Amino acid sequence: MSLSFQRASKKSSRLRMALIGVAGSGKTYTALNIAQHLGGPVALVDTERGSASKYSDQFEFDVLELDTFSPQTYIQAIEAAEEAGYNVLIIDSMSHAWTGKEGALDQVTRATKRSQSGNTFAAWRDVTPLHNAMIDTILSSRLHVIATMRAKTEYVQEKNEKTGKISVRKVGLAPVQRDGLEYEFDVVADLDQDNNLIIGKTRCPAVAGMVIPKAGKEIAQKLVTWLSDGAAPQNGFNRVAQAAQTAPKPAPAPRMAEVEPQVEADAVLCHCGVAARYVRGKSGAGWVCGHSGTEQPICDFRMKEAAPAGGDEDPYEGGDAWGGRLTELEEAVPAMANGRVK
Repeated sequence: MSLSFQRASKKSSRLRMALIGVAGSGKTYTALNIAQHLGGPVALVDTERGSASKYSDQFEFDVLELDTFSPQTYIQAIEAAEEAGYNVLIIDSMSHAWTGKEGALDQVTRATKRSQSGNTFAAWRDVTPLHNAMIDTILSSRLHVIATMRAKTEYVQEKNEKTGKISVRKVGLAPVQRDGLEYEFDVVADLDQDNNLIIGKTRCPAVAGMVIPKAGKEIAQKLVTWLSDGAAPQNGFNRVAQAAQTAPKPAPAPRMAEVEPQVEADAVLCHCGVAARYVRGKSGAGWVCGHSGTEQPICDFRMKEAAPAGGDEDPYEGGDAWGGRLTELEEAVPAMANGRVK
């Protein structure tokens, strides 16, 4: 198997963003607010029984409502969004593909019950590839993808240092999904109960460490700039091949078979290294590029043998151009390519 490296580029990259938060943190609203500034049209996969449609008076998007949550169903939804020509896809939420009806855990439970051994490892052998296929479909999609995930919830007691009162606060922990899934995304952000978006993990330096209330246009513009920065990707690009293509090419060897019989053994060489061709005209005689009359590139070499009788002093000096004065000898050069001058 032949392996080759390609030039790294972000020119055609698409966003992979995960928003994690507890109930009421604004995951759906934030996803829609960011998506509208990535450029439409926007599609949304709704697993929350139509809750996303409550924002239809604030955002323009199309919705697909699911009632079963097999990873295969998510794959079909992503492919349908691509075929329909959407630019952004919101998956709200991916947690259902893990814990929902016919999600990964539900399929493992059912498979375990059907087996005689009751061994869950055998069940995961079939479910894991399906779950991985869903992730691969997201990562390879032609769409910008924003996926929301529910956070595991925990309540903590906090003491107000000024008043001494104790308050209870709901905090989010790890997302409800397979461990480590969030690291498949370019940008991972947590949402708190005050609708602040807190960047946790990111490949985009421009948004690292940001805390944004009611995030939308600001972060979307930074992400679009980051995704489009850099040179355009080149299919099949190979540094070794490019080096071979761009390396200086040596001057072609003289093609003596094409030199006219009038040229002596110590023939004059033109600028491209080919033996010059001797031509005659009414205004005089001299040498031109040896490629004249062939399909090879012709250089600007000209050398007059003598000035025309009764004419001005020969303007040629030391192999430069013919001083800009048109002569029959110059006219002869393009004519040779058509076989009119021998």
